Parts: sequence; C-alpha cells; structure tokens
Amino acid sequence: MAPPDSAAVVDGSALAGRALSAAGARHMFGVVGIPVTSLASRAAAAGVRFLAFRNEQSAGYAAAAYGFLTGSPGLLLTVSGPGCVHGLAGLSHATTNAWPLLMVSGSCSQADAGRGDFQELDQIAATKPFAKLAVKATTIADIPRLVFQALAAAVSGRPGGCYLDIPSDVLHQTLPESEAADLIAAAAADSAASGSSPLKHKTLDEGIEKAVELLRRAERPLVVIGKGAAYSRAEEAIRKLVDTTGIPFLPTPMGKGVVPDAHPLSATAARSLAIGQCDVALVIGARLNWLLHFGEPPKWSKDVKFILVDVCEEEIELRKPHVGIVGDAKRVMELMNREIKDNPFCLAKSHPWVEAITKKAKDNILKMEAQLAKDVVPFNFLTPLRIIRDAILAEGSPAPVVVSEGANTMDVGRAVLVQNEPRTRLDAGTWGTMGVGLGYCVAAAVAAPERLVAVEGDSGFGFSAMEVETLVRYQLPVVVIVFNNNGVYGGDRRSSDEITGPYKDDPAPTSFVPAAGYHKMMEAFGGKGYLVETPDELKSALSESFRARKPAVINVIIDPYAGAESGRMQHKN
Repeated sequence: MAPPDSAAVVDGSALAGRALSAAGARHMFGVVGIPVTSLASRAAAAGVRFLAFRNEQSAGYAAAAYGFLTGSPGLLLTVSGPGCVHGLAGLSHATTNAWPLLMVSGSCSQADAGRGDFQELDQIAATKPFAKLAVKATTIADIPRLVFQALAAAVSGRPGGCYLDIPSDVLHQTLPESEAADLIAAAAADSAASGSSPLKHKTLDEGIEKAVELLRRAERPLVVIGKGAAYSRAEEAIRKLVDTTGIPFLPTPMGKGVVPDAHPLSATAARSLAIGQCDVALVIGARLNWLLHFGEPPKWSKDVKFILVDVCEEEIELRKPHVGIVGDAKRVMELMNREIKDNPFCLAKSHPWVEAITKKAKDNILKMEAQLAKDVVPFNFLTPLRIIRDAILAEGSPAPVVVSEGANTMDVGRAVLVQNEPRTRLDAGTWGTMGVGLGYCVAAAVAAPERLVAVEGDSGFGFSAMEVETLVRYQLPVVVIVFNNNGVYGGDRRSSDEITGPYKDDPAPTSFVPAAGYHKMMEAFGGKGYLVETPDELKSALSESFRARKPAVINVIIDPYAGAESGRMQHKN
C-alpha cells in the first residue's frame, strides 16, 4: 500500500467515513441532507455500504435490527434537528431491546449555536435519555477517537444505543492526510488496548454451582430463553443443556429458534402450565418484565425460584432472584454444561413434569392444527398463516428470516409460524413498537441475505410502507405479506354509544380505506404485487415470489371481524 500523500488534506466527512470503516463498520442506514450528504458518500468510498431510506425512523429500526442480527453496532446517519429527533425512535428502540447501535448526526455550526441556526437543537441533551453514551466532536481531530469509543460502548456490558454528534463546521474542517492516518491508527490502538475482555464476576463460579445444584434438585424445572441468548450466539450451549438435562424450555418471542420449536421439550404450546407450575426457572438473556409477567403471581407460582443470567448486574439487583449470574449467556451456559458434565443429571421422558408438559403441548397443538386444517374464506388469520408457515418450512435451511408486526397478525403468527433456527424471528420487541417492519427487512436482507418474509398487519405496514421503494431500489429479496383487514384490529369496532356526537359520520379511529390496494404501491416502483383472497391464490403468490427472489408485496384480504381488538392485549386498552 502506498504511503499517504503528506500534501493531501482530509475533511471531517472523509475522516468519519474512514474511521467507521477502520473500526469494522460495513453497513450504514439513514437519510442524507445538510450537513451529512458527503459523509454518506465518503463512508461508502471507504467501504461502508450506505443504504438510503425514505424516513429516519425506518432507518433507525434497520440499524437496531442489524445490531441484533450481527452482534456489531448498526449505524444510523441523520441530518441535524428534526432528522435527529426522528432518529430517536431507532436509538431508543435499540437501547430498550439491548441491541448495539451508533447514531451519527450532523448538527449546526458551533459558532452559530444558540442564535437560532438552521435546524439547531441541543442534540446531546435530546439523545442522552436514550443512549448509553452521547458525545460531540468539537474538532476534526476528535472524530476517530470518538468513533471507536462509541462503537465499543454500544457492545460493552448490556448492549444499547450510542450517539455521536458532528457539527457542520467540524465536518468541513481539514487536516493533512498523514495526520488523518495517524489519528485513526492511534484510535484503533487505544480501542484494542482497552477492549472488552470476557465478562468476569467475582461470584461467577459460585453462581454456576448454585444454579446447577438448584436445577438438579428441582422437581419442575424450566429453561426460559430470551432474545439476549439469541444475540449472544448461545444456541449450541443451550441446546446441549436442554438435551443433557431433559429440562423443558420456553422461548420468548425473539428467543424462538435458539432451540428449535420442533424440539420435543418445547413448552411453547404449554406456556401457562410451564410458568404456572415450575418450581425453578433458569432465565437466560430475558428480563422479568411485562413479557414474562414480571415473574410474579398469579401467572407464576409464588414459590418459584429464579436463576437469572444477564450481562447487566443492575438487572440482577433489580429482580433479586434466588441465584443471579452476571455474564454473557453463551459463556455462562458453557460453564454450566461443564459443571453438569462433572455430575450429570437428566429428567427422563417418563418424569411426571416432562410428561405433563409434553402432554399439554401435544393436546394444544392438536387443537390448533384442527383449526389450521380448515380453509376459511373470507380469510381469518389462521388459514393464511398456515399456508405461509408451510411455504417457509418448505424452504429448508438456512431458514428465511421472518419479520412480524401488527396486533392480531403478530400475536397469532407467534403461535403458528415455526422457528427452528436462531435469529430468524424479528418482531415488535420489548416496547411492542409498531413501524419496525420494513426497516427490519432491509437490515436482515444485508445482514443475512437469505430470503426475507415480512408478515405485516395493514396498520403496522402503513408506518413504513414507503420503504417498499427502498426494497426495489436495492433489489432486496423481501416478500412483504400484508394482512389487510381494513384497519387497526379490523376496522370499525365501535359500540353504538360510541357512534354519536357531531363527528359520528367520520370513519372510526381504527378504520382504513376498505380493501386498499397495498400491492399496487410495490408495482408503482417496479416490484411485483399480488392481490389474494383464496388459499390457491396465496399459495401461487408465495411460490412465485419465493422463486423470483425479488421485492414483492402480497396483499391478503382478511375478514375485518376475524381478529380481536388490541390482539392479546385487550386488558391494556
């Protein structure tokens, strides 16, 4: 490689792009404009592929999902002011879900701050509540150091979002090429020297011993698998633990596939029994939040003993489990397997607890399959989901990544769609965020370029529907299936006493245009659109679109009264 030209100069945009590339970044998502257009181009020239979105929110959700799928921070680039505000959705979503992300925003010139400059905003103050770290480059020389620092912070401890602010004057500053190379080299060396080592905790060995002994003595043990286990690539170690001990397991929605859904010890179809009667629960990479009923009665037994495995010591202290183990899920599971190997134990298939779980699961699966076997037209949710499930399973391995959002569409889909491989389900996550769908699709298409399938409610689809143009522009192999039931939860569900007053003739707050032609949006940009109302039409559209590996929207017309208001969250609405 030729030495840098000492007479040449590098501006802040080019230096930022090179620093990101040197730190290992390979993809960036965002919306360009003043003052970051050049930064996007310079980053691409340095080897960081830039995927341009139509909205910063969708780009932020893409960056968040990219962090989950790859284990490396997803990059989000926004303009200043309102662009930064739009980006907060992805930044906060990443932090809430414990996924690594770095949001980079341009900002107004430092000399004009406080004077009402173009798109002026105190972006450090705006991002701090949602970020693990929020820093500003005040000179061009700061950029490499802060890039490496923020990327490292995003993945350290509990992963999350970080923020880097680069004012417009800093982006336009220059320095000699040789100095730029030295700054990047120094930042890389400092980062390597202070790099994170495997998590060590003074009570780790003691916690492993206590946990294994507790599981060994349990009469009704349960393994709960969270998306943190999927993030840490703990699938091999967790499968080994389940197979070795014979303990039933229950995945959270995005923990599905860490151990295959088809595994005989899956308690997914016996969830209420599993969490209601287990006496010891090993919770790996999941928080005892609303998704797990806070680990409290009446859903859980008042006498259950929790073993929590989490990278965050504060989480352990908050939940006060019987045994808390601070560490990476993969590492902890490997240590637990080693401890079990020295003194093995296993629940036999005839063990009363295993028999109870497997019997309940089989009974519930048979009931579900009896419902799924019916071809209901006009479509309910079950009939098209069964057809979609069978089409996805027929693709074999590597399995398509399924992106799912909506109320009924996501809730019913979680029970019907099957994940037998890790990190093949992306959904609304810890916050129940709607609007993530197409951003997730773009992220998954570049992070795991096997075929993508998005199963979207028409309301969820609407948040990011314009990104179908992004799919076409980059020719990403994404098949978007829209469950079109005329609105949020299914159109007009008002009671008679709610249809009154001066605006009683307005559409219901939950209603959309009936039978909207969502497939035509895709066709408008050059993709393929399908309108389907029968099982044969859906099977044909799936077969054709899967073979084509091109962007497509399949508009599935659903009976607007087939689902339930708020999905399975009626008690919250």
